[in-house]
Amino acid sequence: MSLRHAVLGLLTEGPASGYDLLKLFDASLSNVWPATQSQLYGELSKLADAGLITVSAEGPRGRKEYALNDEGLAELRRWILEVEPARPLRNDMLLRVFFLAQVDPEQARSYIRDQAAIGRKYQEHLEGIRERIGSDTDNLSTYGRLALEWGLRFTRTQQEWAEWAEEQIR
Repeated sequence: MSLRHAVLGLLTEGPASGYDLLKLFDASLSNVWPATQSQLYGELSKLADAGLITVSAEGPRGRKEYALNDEGLAELRRWILEVEPARPLRNDMLLRVFFLAQVDPEQARSYIRDQAAIGRKYQEHLEGIRERIGSDTDNLSTYGRLALEWGLRFTRTQQEWAEWAEEQIR
């Protein structure tokens, strides 16, 4: 249900079309909860059907602008404060690490180095987002920086772990 709540959250900033929301996703949420165009437009229809948003304006070529209503804001607030976040316990990469003894040590070290490289590449992506956010003070930028900082710290930890793990493999 997080896509639903991501859309509700973005609409707290004001009415927006599906296209506008997709651009906002790419600029602000893509590092924590990416969404495709078809997912987003499907969710907008579901939210409207559920009475959590309204169509506030219609334009040429069927363009609709959606607005958050009181029911949608109440649902967003309920989700933020009352619903425990899902914390995935499965990690495909670490499952593979657990069985690295089944390949020769150089292949195992190579796998670990690849994981470090993936972390570095993702960290570069996040640094690019940081530059685009800059020092804006709107809500999406302010709280987006908090989520972004988590991602940056997580990827640094991933890289440090990979360097340590590579040394552990004899």
